[in-house]
Amino acid sequence: MNFKLSTLFKPKGDQPEAIAQLVNGLRKGYTDQVLLGVTGSGKTFTIANVIEQINKPTLVISHNKTLAAQLYSELSDLFCENAVCYFVSFYLKTLDRVLKGRYNRSR
Repeated sequence: MNFKLSTLFKPKGDQPEAIAQLVNGLRKGYTDQVLLGVTGSGKTFTIANVIEQINKPTLVISHNKTLAAQLYSELSDLFCENAVCYFVSFYLKTLDRVLKGRYNRSR
């Protein structure tokens, strides 16, 4: 499967360097990297370029449903020839309880 961006836009400003550093880190096996940017700085577009270059299925996790929907919409447009899926968990407090050690699984 090839991940190919469907856009006429090209990375600009700090994006080319960020893309190169993230791709290089992934190829070196780094498990943790951070892409930091203000609202509207092109983080989604930057990550889409990374996905295209590494050419691997990617899981994008969001902290809220609104941003998840926005990411789904933007990535669907950018990868219109690839499958982009959207999943929202309605068990919002489960992870919070697990992290705080209060999760009791009932059967």
